[in-house]
Amino acid sequence: MDTMKTKTLAEASMKTYRLSIVALTCLCLCAASVPSLAQTGNATAAPQDKPATAPAANPQAPSLGDLGFPTDQTKGSAQDQARLDKRSHMLKTHQRLGLITVAPLVATFIASSRAGGRSTSTTGRDVHAALGIATAGMYFTTASYAILAPKVRGTPARGPIRLHKALAWIHGPGMILTPILGALAFQQRNSGQRVHGIASAHGAVAAVTGIAYGAAILSVTIRH
Repeated sequence: MDTMKTKTLAEASMKTYRLSIVALTCLCLCAASVPSLAQTGNATAAPQDKPATAPAANPQAPSLGDLGFPTDQTKGSAQDQARLDKRSHMLKTHQRLGLITVAPLVATFIASSRAGGRSTSTTGRDVHAALGIATAGMYFTTASYAILAPKVRGTPARGPIRLHKALAWIHGPGMILTPILGALAFQQRNSGQRVHGIASAHGAVAAVTGIAYGAAILSVTIRH
């Protein structure tokens, strides 16, 4: 009886041991399969997340800095271009006003026949003086656009422009002296005196000024 009982316990213990080995093997296989499943899940999820993290396209055009141009050079070019545009605009205005100034200048010369000589009159002198003041005002306004225009280095005056600037040294001082001498002559005539002294040079200075001014305009308007 004891032998049979011992044999039965031995068989039960062997069966339990075998079941334990099978269970332990199953647990190991399950534990090994978990990381593989996790990696497979991540691999399938990655393509779904990729469109969400893709960078958006830049709608703006590349700047000069993006193209490799230094910032100091691009700023300098922009400033030079702005200076050149302003100079061109002011010189064009100078030329237009210069042509407009010819009208009151010619009218002043025509009215001078009634301001002096035997056919002089108070009205003639007043008209001549008013036209002279208008001419001087237009002249100095015209000159200011050329004087105040931005200078561009490395552009020397040549040809007609050089002659135009040289003539300015004649009609410029003449346009200052002519109204002063005209005011002296105006006062002498209104007081009943004959024009005398330095005021008598008013006509000659005005003539030289007018000729130099006309030559200056022709030097830049006539194409060579």
